[in-house]
Amino acid sequence: MAKACAICGKKPMSGNNVSHAHNKTRRRWLPNLKRVRMATAGGNAKHVMVCTRCIRSGAVVKPAKRVSAGA
Repeated sequence: MAKACAICGKKPMSGNNVSHAHNKTRRRWLPNLKRVRMATAGGNAKHVMVCTRCIRSGAVVKPAKRVSAGA
């Protein structure tokens, strides 16, 4: 699974854990990604990994709800 946002391209960042004794070990900050259905230009929908910032800002256009024929 790709750890990058499909819209803004946000990726993991790296840095150090710093202990009280000032020891440094490498660590990673991962983006908060969610798998959502997104409407495409052709009117279809596909699943993409998108960060929560893009979902909240309205950059993700969700498709219309599917209506079941049996109900």
